[in-house]
Amino acid sequence: MKNTFLPAAVLVVGSASLSANAQKQTDEFVDSLSSLLNEVEIVANRANSKTPVAFTNVSKKELLKANDGRDMTYLLQFTPSITTTSDAGAGIGYTSMRIRGTDGSRINVTANGIPINNPESHNVYWVNMPDLASSLRDVQVQRGAGTSTNGSGAFGASINMITDAPSENPYAELSGAYGAYNTSRETIRVGSGLLSGHWSFDARISHLNSDGYIDRASTELWSYFGQAAYRNINTQVRLLAFGGKEKTYMAWDYASLEDMEKYGRRYNPCGQYIDKDGKIAYYEDQNDNFIQHHFQLLLSQHIGDKLNFNAALHYTADNGYYDQYKTNRTLEEYGLTPYYNAEGEKISKSDLIRLKNNVNDFYGAQLSLNFRDERWNVVGGLAATNFNGHHFGQVKWVRNYEGPIDPLQKYYDNNGKKSDINMYVRANYDINSSLSAFVDLQYRHINYTIKGESDNFDWNIGAPAALDIHRVWNFFNPKLGVNYSYGNHRAFASWSVAQKEPTRDNFTDGDPRHIPESERLNDFELGYAFNHSIFSVGVNLYYMLYKDQLVATGELSDTGNAISINVPNSYRMGMELQTALKPCGWFEWQFNMTWSRNRIKNFVEYIYEDEWTNPISFDLGDTPIAFSPDIIFNNAFSFFYKSAEATLRSNYVSKQYMTNARCEEAKLDSYFVSDLHLGYSFKKLAGIKELKLGVSVYNLFNKKYFNNGYAGSGYYVDGDEKVIYRYAGYAAQAPVHVMATATLKF
Repeated sequence: MKNTFLPAAVLVVGSASLSANAQKQTDEFVDSLSSLLNEVEIVANRANSKTPVAFTNVSKKELLKANDGRDMTYLLQFTPSITTTSDAGAGIGYTSMRIRGTDGSRINVTANGIPINNPESHNVYWVNMPDLASSLRDVQVQRGAGTSTNGSGAFGASINMITDAPSENPYAELSGAYGAYNTSRETIRVGSGLLSGHWSFDARISHLNSDGYIDRASTELWSYFGQAAYRNINTQVRLLAFGGKEKTYMAWDYASLEDMEKYGRRYNPCGQYIDKDGKIAYYEDQNDNFIQHHFQLLLSQHIGDKLNFNAALHYTADNGYYDQYKTNRTLEEYGLTPYYNAEGEKISKSDLIRLKNNVNDFYGAQLSLNFRDERWNVVGGLAATNFNGHHFGQVKWVRNYEGPIDPLQKYYDNNGKKSDINMYVRANYDINSSLSAFVDLQYRHINYTIKGESDNFDWNIGAPAALDIHRVWNFFNPKLGVNYSYGNHRAFASWSVAQKEPTRDNFTDGDPRHIPESERLNDFELGYAFNHSIFSVGVNLYYMLYKDQLVATGELSDTGNAISINVPNSYRMGMELQTALKPCGWFEWQFNMTWSRNRIKNFVEYIYEDEWTNPISFDLGDTPIAFSPDIIFNNAFSFFYKSAEATLRSNYVSKQYMTNARCEEAKLDSYFVSDLHLGYSFKKLAGIKELKLGVSVYNLFNKKYFNNGYAGSGYYVDGDEKVIYRYAGYAAQAPVHVMATATLKF
């Protein structure tokens, strides 16, 4: 993709007084408003051509070209250093991404500068915001510590999304897609255009559906976006609402290679049980159900020629539950009393159906002030947020249970509360026409508590484990750098500190004897870029030195989330290369590649006899960090002829270990996958402004591969010998398949 650089400061429009007879000035203002609206946004945490960080901008055109219903993770997968995963195997449903090997809980995501990450899990569940790309103006991906941002700490990357600016012209748009595995998307977008010179309204609704490549990995998604906007020469106010509703059949248990050999690559063990006739059956309601709503009130105000003030209020409400069939569960864990059947046999375990509920409220406010003159570009920001997450579990049904059971009986109940105060100041000073200096200072104060009963059972006390966690963190994160630009050349160097608090799962699902600690990163970046209309190239070197990095063990919690542990010393280092060549109007070549080395120093592997009991340990020296490939590259050949275009994209990811023990029995093999995209546009056809048709052939060469999984180990005692065993599950991805798209613009 092309690197484009969005200035951190918005355009400044000279103030003008409009009198009753100044209609001509008003008309001229309306005519030039479009360019203004494209910049008047909350972009205080965006990088520009003088910011010494590694970043890539993805334009709306690029997003829409790839948007056939797949999640945002797959629309960004061809930017440098990204790997993607899909539980259902075809990019719709539960997906995730890793950047430079760091998982989604360490990637800060904002929309219009407002945090999107869940404050407890730190994850962004893109399935809750399907088809958001249809309402985005562009996306900036910053790699490394990046610039100071709001919300969870950026510990490997940050993704800054800007939603569509209000359009000055009325429009209507219908788009749809259909393809393999009964996958479909239907989207309607409408806009009023500018009304009375000041007001505008925009709306979108989308529906997505897919059976998934993996058995029963079905997804049904609804999504919406709406905004009302008012603006004059110096002021813009926007009220936005967006969100979605999802119902997704679980596919996150994955399958072992042995089970795939027996049942096929599409085998999904989720919801499986043995029915009363002794046959394999599947629980039809083994679904994840979730609703999420985001509300934002945004103000942008020009103050003279050098100042711009931004303010925002935001509120996110979401709630949902897992509906899970669990086999052979110990009744006591669920607050149920063992019983005696008709034969007098004591029944302590049985099949049951449980609901795991989560209700969240997240709200806050933020301010930023931007000053810019001939030499200085200074941004100061303040943000405060508050979060409340209610977690509780219920028993819906128990097989053959004899005894009293309350309808939807609760078996655990707890609350997580988190407050976050973030202050930063960032300055860029032009020493001369070519050289500039950069400083970015951030302070974060976090107060986090979890109170109540855990969903993990404590056999020592015969009750759910008690949760009584109260942690306070104060982080100071400095960033320094220099940037040199001359003609088509740009070079930069920077040093940044990033610190991050543990997630909820780090407290509730990890080894209880190892209390999770916060992480610290020293990020050193050195970059060079040459940009020309025909050819561009960029090279970025990075060294990310961690203290107490929380790295995935390869294992999953009871609800499918990755379990992580602190490791004292680790690092990620690498080189990112980007090139683009456009020698003529009908051909373009784009390429990016990452070579990296990701290591834990002096790693100690712990293997347990049972859940967190009787560990044995092995000193393994320096080992690769789990899910961190050494090589990633993307290649794209694009051809253009009049209104037709064709693009062949290829993606290579080298092998990845699924644990930190360099275990050959638990790795993802390297894969090379190519996609072919064809498109044609008809202009002004039978009263239609534009008709776009497209077809995409994914995994063109039918590669059978896995892009995610889990792995673990344990041991049992056989006589006097401890016998170690290892296990793994793999996320199989779809073979060659086709999607077609159509868009009508009016």
